[in-house]
Parts: sequence; structure tokens; C-alpha cells
Amino acid sequence: MKTILYIIQKEFKQIFRNKGMLPIIFILPLLQLVILSNAATFEVKNIKFGYIDNDRSATSRALIEKFGASTYFNVLQAYPTQIRAGAAMLRGEVDVVMEIPQQFARDLQTEQHHTLGVTINAIDGAAAGVENVYISQIVQSYNQSIIIDLSQISDAQIQPVMIETIPLFWYNETLNYKTFMVPGILVLLVTMITLFLSGMNIVREKEIGTLEQINVTPIKKSQFIIGKLFPFWAIGMALLSIGLIIAKLIFNIPMLGSLLLLYLYTSIYILVVLGIGLFISNFTDTQQQAMFIAWFFMVIFILMSGLFTPIESMPKWAQLMTEFNPIKYYVEVMRMVMLKGSGFLDILPQLIKTLVYAILMNGLAVWSYKKTT
Repeated sequence: MKTILYIIQKEFKQIFRNKGMLPIIFILPLLQLVILSNAATFEVKNIKFGYIDNDRSATSRALIEKFGASTYFNVLQAYPTQIRAGAAMLRGEVDVVMEIPQQFARDLQTEQHHTLGVTINAIDGAAAGVENVYISQIVQSYNQSIIIDLSQISDAQIQPVMIETIPLFWYNETLNYKTFMVPGILVLLVTMITLFLSGMNIVREKEIGTLEQINVTPIKKSQFIIGKLFPFWAIGMALLSIGLIIAKLIFNIPMLGSLLLLYLYTSIYILVVLGIGLFISNFTDTQQQAMFIAWFFMVIFILMSGLFTPIESMPKWAQLMTEFNPIKYYVEVMRMVMLKGSGFLDILPQLIKTLVYAILMNGLAVWSYKKTT
């Protein structure tokens, strides 16, 4: 035990002695948490809106004013023809063009039916889908008001019945996207820092030639590995603590569940990441190689973790691959505990899988580490 403590003490001294490494470990991740949580959003705002009003009636102007009153659209200008509007969209001056046909107001009063032409720049398919939903909601709201107005001026005995839905939002009542993103980005930062540091640590010993000196000492392989990785486990837990404080103070993220449960799961999850980092370091000779390999796996893990895109929207083969993605389970647990107040039994499936993953990865890492005497 004393041997392990000496190694841990030596590692902490080595870490804090490197003045250039301290900002990378503690300051940059927290800045990234603040910046990315504000920048990474799927909300589509400031949509550049143009229109072609072939009717030029009070009814068509009222519809355009509906879009102007929305916080999502910036109504820019009217276009005389579809050709001019298409050219403006080609230059990127407008995102959405709505064409109101002739006799729009008259047909609504006589036939109570009409169609609108809407052209959406769909280079970004996800944004185009969101814009289409926004447009449909505004048109539907306008349509309901038109029905009420027509029913008041008509002689019909039966008035149309308006059905109103009252939504109830659970877990994120204000629909604040930061509430969804901050826990996931915190997972990302804890994972990246611990993976990169653990992956490059032993490789650094190889580069400077001290690993051979350690290998010929009577230090056991298990003692060396525990002493090497424990400081990064502690750093990961410290980053989680600071990140949770920032999430609460700056973003006001709710923390409904048990923080003790969150720390319990994180302590096991970091063992997975450390095992992966050690496994990578065993098969690389330089820090650059370790960085590239670690980054290769990180990109795959991040994109297939459900952090930015729903796993349910992925192909079946990709959904099966996510079962081997440890970041997926950590993102799920972080959001479940913080936002839903989930308990131990709720996260037990993810906990068991992560524990198996930790045993497997660390077992492979220890087995692949060669200590020559």
C-alpha cells in the first residue's frame, strides 16, 4: 500500500509541477462547458423569411404579420416573382419563401379552403424540418382565427367547435435547450480529459525513458498501474464537481436526483475511460500516436452516444453498436439523475453494463501491459 501511495504522490507532484498542463486540465474544460452549452443548440432562430404576396389583401397582410410577430422569423422583404425569390435563396439571402396566391382572401370566404406555397432551403435537413414545423404552427394558428372570423359573419346556425390542446411539459418545463445539453457536455469533458491524460501518461514515460527504469524496480505491475491511474480518476471526479457547480450557478440546471448516486456511477465510469486510455498507451510509442487513436475513438463514441442526435433515429445496425458505447450510458444516467430524479433501481441496467465494461477494459489493459524485469 505504501508503494502505491508513493507512486500517487509522485504523479500528483508531476502533474502540478507542469504549469502548462494545469490550465488544460482545469480551466479550458470549464470554459468549454460554458461556451459549448450556449453554442450547441438545435433551436432554429432568426430564420430569414421572404414572401410573394399575389393577393395584396388585408387577409394576406394579416398572415404575413403573424410571421413578423414570431420570435423565430425575421421578415425581410417581399419579392415580386418566384424567380427573384429563388435567386435570393440561391445567394443565401433568405431561408424561407412563402407564396400567397391570387384571390386568397376571396377563396377563403367562399370556399373556406386554399393552399399556400412554401419554399424552404433544405441544405440543412434538420433545420429545414424544424422550420417547417414552425411555419405549420403559425399557419394553423392563423387558420383557427380565420375560422372564428368567418363563423361570426356567416348565417350558419352551427358554429365550428375549436379544440384547444394544453401541453404539460415534464422534466424541462421551460423547454430550455441548455437543460438538455449541459449534462451531456459535462459528460463529454470528463471523458475527454481523463481519456487523453491517461492515454498519454505512460507513453510519456516511454518517450523520456523512465518507463524502463520503473520496470526493473521491484514495483508490481498492479501497484504501478493503480498509482499511475488514480490521480486521473481523482481529476475526473474533481472536474465533475466543478462542472456541476457551474451547471447550477450559471445555467440553473435542476438537480432532482441524488448527487451521491451520480458520483457512484461516475467513479465506475471513469474506470472504463482509464482502462481504455491505458489499453491505448500499451500499443503506442509516442504521445502523438496515443492522441490520434484516442481522438479516433472519441469521435465515434460522441457521435453515437445520443448527445447530439437521438439514438432512435439511427439505423438498426448503428443502434446495436451504441450498446458498446460507454458514453451513451453516462449521458443517459446524467440526464436521468439530474433532470428526472431517477433512483438506484432506475439506473441499475446502465450501472451493471458500465461495471462489466470497466472490468473488461481494465483487465485487457493490465493483461496487455508488459513489465520486463
